[in-house]
Amino acid sequence: MSTPEDVSVEVLRGSADEEELAALLAVVTEAYARESDAVVAEDESGMSAWARSARGLRRPLERGLPWGRSG
Repeated sequence: MSTPEDVSVEVLRGSADEEELAALLAVVTEAYARESDAVVAEDESGMSAWARSARGLRRPLERGLPWGRSG
């Protein structure tokens, strides 16, 4: 969470007083908090797209053969 020193607001049109800026910050902060609470990371325990597409490119390794010899 940011501290008040980290926040910068620039009014481009009109003139907002301190009360209006405080209301704006309260609304934006609450919306940000709700959105960040609702975010759920995807479960990446499955196979990647690369692994799914590349698994048919080669045959399985033959573990019983010495190095340099293929069956």
